Amino acid sequence: MTQDKDFLENEPVGKLLLHLALPTVAAQIINMLYNMVDRIYIGHIPDIGGLALTGVGVCMPLIMIVSAFAALVGSGGAPRASIFMGQGNIDRAEKTLGNCFSMQIIISVILTIILFGWNKELLLAFGASENTIMYGVEYMNIYAIGTIFVQLTLGMNAFITAQGFTKVSMISVLIGAISNIILDPIFIFCFKLGVRGAALATIVSQAISCIWVLRFLFGKDTLLRIRLKNLPLQAHIILPALALGLSVFIMQASESIILVCFNSSLLKYGGDLAVSAMTILTSVMQFAMLPLQGLGQGAQPIISYNFGSHNPKRVKQTFWLLLKTSVCYSTALWVIVMLFPQLFIHMFTPDTAILEFTKTPLRVYMAVLLIFGIQMACQLTFNAIGSARASIIVAVMRKFMLLIPLIYILPSLFPQNPTFSVYLAEPVADFFAVCFTAILFMFQFKKALQQISDTPPEQSV
Repeated sequence: MTQDKDFLENEPVGKLLLHLALPTVAAQIINMLYNMVDRIYIGHIPDIGGLALTGVGVCMPLIMIVSAFAALVGSGGAPRASIFMGQGNIDRAEKTLGNCFSMQIIISVILTIILFGWNKELLLAFGASENTIMYGVEYMNIYAIGTIFVQLTLGMNAFITAQGFTKVSMISVLIGAISNIILDPIFIFCFKLGVRGAALATIVSQAISCIWVLRFLFGKDTLLRIRLKNLPLQAHIILPALALGLSVFIMQASESIILVCFNSSLLKYGGDLAVSAMTILTSVMQFAMLPLQGLGQGAQPIISYNFGSHNPKRVKQTFWLLLKTSVCYSTALWVIVMLFPQLFIHMFTPDTAILEFTKTPLRVYMAVLLIFGIQMACQLTFNAIGSARASIIVAVMRKFMLLIPLIYILPSLFPQNPTFSVYLAEPVADFFAVCFTAILFMFQFKKALQQISDTPPEQSV
């Protein structure tokens, strides 16, 4: 299982990206199924499936926030560890790993207290109705117990990927997904636990994944190891990692804020049916987001390592290959969604009313998906080269400057069909965000490559 870190700078880029990206894309697809299995089973609970699905859908903002905090630490620390490896500074890379491990434990304790104490109030604020709040509370009361497992699994797995052990990181996700798929029907239907059973299956599965991840990072097969001496937090280690991870945190946490905005507006204009459709739309969007993130995760160790070793040619080659692959995937998925929307909707509910209602919103919501690969490739590359400021700017632009205002502005502009207008906010925001990101990236990436061409590798970043 051990490998020489120099393969990140010696292997042909195409072969290396294929080698690293296949497991990370597979891991994200598995993770996508992992996240969807609960909703699929819940949607098929006899008699209450539709309301239960909506109730759990309202939990998604909270779940996204938990994942976002894992990304804040892992997605910030892992690229910096890769850059330090490229500079030959293994001690600094391991200090980054150790500090991030400690920070995630601290964050987990805080989040667990919040989720236990105020989940009902948060769910009501996030768009739960009197008909659906009980299902959301049942789910979150159980899910809160496993917060630490979610944090450590997602956050620490990023450090496994960053070292090039993408097969190991894939297995981490696979173990949890298989466990969840097996346990869900047992807890939901056999033990008749309903929504609580879905949450219980999730946290047990995450605990199993967590054990696998930590066993590897504390073991002998890893290049970077968690060591007790590196656990005490040091400001000059953890703060730059958090600064870099802030863009990914904003990107993921803002999804929860946006989902709250969507749910509250849709509840106002279209009722529980429109909110149920939104639950399905966000789930289908994961078919785009997660594989694209997997491609970016596969490219990240190559870009970060070679950026750290000041090899601009290899960084540029990797980015262009990532961009082409991402655009091809997003375009192919766009064609399938436009032609066969019912294939995706049927996965989540047999309810004919929800099925008929959701067809048009799905096409509208994902109307510009074909160019979204550009957004993801550029934003993930910003993160891989340690460009925290640019990465934060593009994340804030898409979500806070464009999408959230449009959710409230468009229904006023098109009052004859306000529910349709709410769904329309997504493609309009995505179009302008992609244009902005592409222009900013063109200038910033060229500047970054020029910088590493003109200076020798440094021992710190």
